[in-house]
Amino acid sequence: MIYFTADTHFGHANAVWMCGRPYPDVEVMNEAMIAAWNERVHGNDTVYIVGDMFFRCADPESILRRLKGKKRLIVGNHDGSWMGKVDLNRYFLSVDHLLEISDGVHALTLCHYPMLTWKHARRSYMIHGHIHADTNADFWPLIRCRDNVLNAGVDLNGYHPVTFDELVENNRKFKMAHEEE
Repeated sequence: MIYFTADTHFGHANAVWMCGRPYPDVEVMNEAMIAAWNERVHGNDTVYIVGDMFFRCADPESILRRLKGKKRLIVGNHDGSWMGKVDLNRYFLSVDHLLEISDGVHALTLCHYPMLTWKHARRSYMIHGHIHADTNADFWPLIRCRDNVLNAGVDLNGYHPVTFDELVENNRKFKMAHEEE
């Protein structure tokens, strides 16, 4: 199985209140998201983390050791803060800034930052993170009207990795709920 996630921000205490996450503190958030990850992901599953996996995390390796699946990291703006503290080859099959893949059915471009155009944009999908659930940016109307631009952020996707079909449905619901913004 293939899963997608972004903007987990493990270790980032301010993410709890800044993003309105349903946790009382960062320790509870970390443990809940680890448990939710491991309930879905198994040893041979692949998880694409589309950036900002950790931020201000004292010990990223203690969390990485616990997360199941084969992990592939797409580097986000906060990832530089922890990547030098970990042997990336031990925990990730790959580390990229942009990745073009196929899940066997769909052509996918993965980048932490949402892009408005990319290779084969009319017949492929752009999977991103970075914006959490923010609909205030001036580019939001452009993202909202594109069914093939999908936000993998945990704030839209139940705080756990999701399948492609779940990603599409969660984004559809989120965009419909924010049509007037």
